[in-house]
Amino acid sequence: MRPIFHPSLVNGRYGDPTVYVETLFEKRSLLFDIGEIASLSPRRIRRIDHVFVSHAHLDHFVGFDHLLRLLIGHEKSVRLFGPSGFAERVFHKLQAYRWNLVEKYPCDLVFDVSELGTTDSISTTRFRLRKAFAAEASVPRKTFAGLLCDEPTHRVSAAILEHGTPCLAFALQEAAHVNVWKNRLLERGLPVGPWLHSLKKAVVERRADDHLICIDEAARSDRLVPLASLRDLLTVTAGQKIAYVTDAADTPANRAAIAALIQNADILFIEATFAGADAALARERAHLTTTAAGEIARQANVRRVEPFHFSPRYAGEPERMLAEVMTAFRASGA
Repeated sequence: MRPIFHPSLVNGRYGDPTVYVETLFEKRSLLFDIGEIASLSPRRIRRIDHVFVSHAHLDHFVGFDHLLRLLIGHEKSVRLFGPSGFAERVFHKLQAYRWNLVEKYPCDLVFDVSELGTTDSISTTRFRLRKAFAAEASVPRKTFAGLLCDEPTHRVSAAILEHGTPCLAFALQEAAHVNVWKNRLLERGLPVGPWLHSLKKAVVERRADDHLICIDEAARSDRLVPLASLRDLLTVTAGQKIAYVTDAADTPANRAAIAALIQNADILFIEATFAGADAALARERAHLTTTAAGEIARQANVRRVEPFHFSPRYAGEPERMLAEVMTAFRASGA
């Protein structure tokens, strides 16, 4: 089955960390980190409705102003996620500007900013253009294992890593792909029709076996059938998993948290800031080396690794950096 999510590095392997994820068949996109985004077209930027920020260092957050400028004047709601203290930083960015003319705007712009304080707790603060982006009362809620959002088409989870400050890593899990066997419909005397969309949706949303599906039939009145009796009409395959890891010290605790989050990812975007020979410098700066990135990807059984966030000290040496990552990634586990 064709995946619905198509990720790309916005600024290449050396530029500001940002991954843009386009959604097939839908006019919406996701963003992991929001560094410099001027290379994205306004049309693509205005599709963004979820932004996942690892932490608020300049190169991971500087693009917020560009996003804000392009969304003003459009009816839009955007959900942003970040670590503890993130809502306050968004507030200060918004309040750096004067909003005395907002009552003249015909469209509202809303930012719902969520902080993952612990792996089991999230707090959300709303900022609305028509209220001059004043912070509304935060709303706490419980979550489980860092789950940030759970939608019919996907879910996004996070792990809290150490980088001298809390830093989030993310995993985007596409919902299962559901295929209907038309020959089985024929054998059961069931029609092809809009009801199959409801059937697929029920499976993707993990409905219980007693959930009723309305089968629309022209020859007779519609009938309700429990989901359990229709499951044999379908084949369900796992959706694509995309992981994003950047700005993490190479510690046992960070490695364990990353491994649990990214296990069996189809694509892993992972920082490889320093070369393997500069491990001491990587420890000092709380970043991963090329060797560490490859080892983490291999140990988590990742299918494809996309290293990025190369330090400019290695400018002109992308082949060397890539080779070091892939050597560690393809090494035997012995």
